[in-house]
Amino acid sequence: MNTSLSILPWVLGIGSAALLSSYLAGRFREDDGASTVFLPGATTHGHYQIEMKCTACHEPWGGVREQSCIDCHGSALAAAKDSHPMAKFTDPRNADRLTTIAADKCITCHIEHRPEATTAMGVTQPIDYCLHCHADVAQERPSHEGMSFATCLNVGCHNYHDNTALYEDFLAKHASEPAQLLRALLPERTKVHGHGQAPKDTAHGVPMTASLSSAQHDGRLPSGPNADKILNDWAASAHAAAAVNCTSCHGKETEWRDQPGMDSCTECHKQENEGFLAGLHGMRLAQGLPAMQPGQARLPMQEKSAHLSLTCNSCHSPHDSNTRRAAVESCLQCHADNHSLAYKESSHYQLWLSEISGKTPAGSGVSCATCHMPRETHVKGELTTVSVQHNQSMNLRPVEKMARGVCINCHGLGFSLDSLADPKLGPTNFDGHPEHHIESIEMVLSRRKASAKKQ
Repeated sequence: MNTSLSILPWVLGIGSAALLSSYLAGRFREDDGASTVFLPGATTHGHYQIEMKCTACHEPWGGVREQSCIDCHGSALAAAKDSHPMAKFTDPRNADRLTTIAADKCITCHIEHRPEATTAMGVTQPIDYCLHCHADVAQERPSHEGMSFATCLNVGCHNYHDNTALYEDFLAKHASEPAQLLRALLPERTKVHGHGQAPKDTAHGVPMTASLSSAQHDGRLPSGPNADKILNDWAASAHAAAAVNCTSCHGKETEWRDQPGMDSCTECHKQENEGFLAGLHGMRLAQGLPAMQPGQARLPMQEKSAHLSLTCNSCHSPHDSNTRRAAVESCLQCHADNHSLAYKESSHYQLWLSEISGKTPAGSGVSCATCHMPRETHVKGELTTVSVQHNQSMNLRPVEKMARGVCINCHGLGFSLDSLADPKLGPTNFDGHPEHHIESIEMVLSRRKASAKKQ
C-alpha cells in the first residue's frame, strides 16, 4: 500500500482544520471580540449593539440567565409599576396560569435570534398571547365584545408591562383636555449655581486665568489662540458658574491629562451617566465594549459621523457645555432617518427657534432632547429637583411611554395617544393633526357612566 496515499486524508483533514481555525479566530477578533458568524440568528433591535458579548446574557456555553434581563430592565419595570410582575405569578391564586404559559420567565416571551418569529418589543409569542389568561374579558367589559385578541396591544390600548399612560384613572383624569394646552411648558431644570465669587483652580486655590497661564508656561496647555478660545468658552459655561475648572477634569498638577475620559464627567454627573449607559447610546460601554459608533447603527446615519465614538463629549463640547447645541445639533450630526430629517421642517422646530431667540419663555420650545431625553421630577423629602434623563431609549418602546413623560406637557392625552398611534405622523416629526383615533378614553367614560347608573 502506498504510504503517502494513506496519510493524505489525515494531511488534508489537519490542513482544513487549521484553515478553519484560522478563519474563525480571525472572525472572532473582528467587531470587538466576536462576529456574527457565531450567532444562531439576527439579534433584536434592542440588543444587537451588545451581541458580540454573549456572556452579557448567556452562561458560558449555556442558556440565558433570567437575572441578565432584570439587571438591564429591572429599573424600567419598577418605574412603570410592571403590570405583570413575577410576583403576580408566584402568588398561589394565579399558579394555574403557569400551566398554559410560563409568564414568570422573561424568555418565555422574549427569545433572541428568532427574527422569523419576532414582533414589536422583541416578543416571540403569537400576537394573541393575551388569550391565555384573558379569554373571558368580554364578560367583565362589554365594550370588548367581538374584539380580536390580536388587537390587545394596539397603540393606545394595552401594554404587557407598562400601562402608566393607559390605566382607567389616568385616562379619566385627562379625558377633557384640549389638543393644545394653554400652558405648554416643560418643567424647569434644577440649575447648579456658582459660589458668588470668581472661580478658583481647585488644586491651587488661585484665579482661573492664573492657573491657565501656569499650565501654558509648564507646557501642559498650548499657548496662543487655542488656549484663549478654551478660556473664553469655559468662562461663559455652566462649569465656570459652578467653579468647575481645568484641574477638576484634567487632574491635579502631577496627573494632568490632555484628554480626560468619561470618568471625569461621571464624578459630578453620576445620574446622567447611569442613564446614558442604560440606553442604546451607551450600552456597549456598560458591557465593557468599545463605544458605539453611528456607522454600526441599523437606522440611517450621517456618513460623516460614521466613526464618531459616542461618549459625553460627542454631544457636549468639553469646554462650553452648550446644552442647546446638545439638544438639537448633536443629534442631527448623526441621525439621518426620516423622523430626524423632518425636524427642521416641523412646527416643533419653530417653537424651538422662538424659545432660543428669547421671543417665548424657557421650556416652550421642542428640541430633539425634549422628547428623547425628557425632564424628570424627583422628590426627596422636602427637596424637589428636575433633571434630564440621558437614557434616550427609555420612552421609545412602547410609544405610549412618551405620552405621559413628554407629550402631555403640551398636549391633551387624547390628542397625544391619537398622534402616537398615527403611522403617518412619526416620519413627519409629528407635524400636523392625527387622522387616527383611539377610543380608550371614550370606553373608560362609558364604563364609568354605566357603573354610576347601577349604583
